[in-house]
Amino acid sequence: MTASSLRLALPKGRMQASVMQLLHDAGIRVTVDERGYRPQVSLPGFETKILKPQNIVEMLHLGSRDVGFAGADWVAELDADLVELLDTALDPVQIVVAAPTALLEAGKLPARHLVVASEYARLTAGWIAASGVDATVVRSYGATEVFPPEDADVIVDNSATGSTLRANGLSVVDVVMTSSTRLFASPRALDDPEKRDRIDHLVLLVRSVLDARQRVMLEVNVGAADLERLCAALPCMRHPTISPLHAENAYAVKAAVPRKALPTLIPELKACGGSDIVVSTLAQIVP
Repeated sequence: MTASSLRLALPKGRMQASVMQLLHDAGIRVTVDERGYRPQVSLPGFETKILKPQNIVEMLHLGSRDVGFAGADWVAELDADLVELLDTALDPVQIVVAAPTALLEAGKLPARHLVVASEYARLTAGWIAASGVDATVVRSYGATEVFPPEDADVIVDNSATGSTLRANGLSVVDVVMTSSTRLFASPRALDDPEKRDRIDHLVLLVRSVLDARQRVMLEVNVGAADLERLCAALPCMRHPTISPLHAENAYAVKAAVPRKALPTLIPELKACGGSDIVVSTLAQIVP
């Protein structure tokens, strides 16, 4: 590793598969060594290590890593001084307050001293202060949902679907924050012009995939008389690409449109005189 190498941290555990797929879709090859912690990436000037998300946040805060993927929850929990470069929206979770359903009184926590178990000591303390609950925090080290009812009254934990909470007889009583996998940078790395260029390059590639996942390429044929009406209905990025059809007074119209708009957009285009509609998947979009 040279002094100017960009030190990239990739997450171990739950986030790893989605981040690796994201990089793959961006054309970035990640080759994992036999020990699995120091992969090679097909970007020149990058040195990579796989760490737990909590450690990524700490290393970025200390400056021993320059850029890395981690959850917003651990940045908040560790009160780290980092710069968020983009939100991938991958692996979304909520940090929730949950308790045994039998403990609740009219859906609320009882007005007595409570023991709260959590890996998120700082976030839990903040919630206790904000909600005015009389409580003591017990730090957990995983499997927080098994603490109630014998070892804790309440837990503060991350939840993606709520299925683990329900399986343990727990009900959500409050939401502390929402989180997802995000790309963060050390402020010191951004102050280095050479590293800043590499970081901007990485962000461009990753964002191009995230943008492409939100859109599809839509192609539609339309007669000349209906061309303007159909184009007005297209939610394209800037302007559609329009080409004349051979031997016809008609046009082929092409535009990248939001994927979520398709259920209402396709019938609307048909009503505007569109025909021969083709929808295809995009790999990357660079504005």
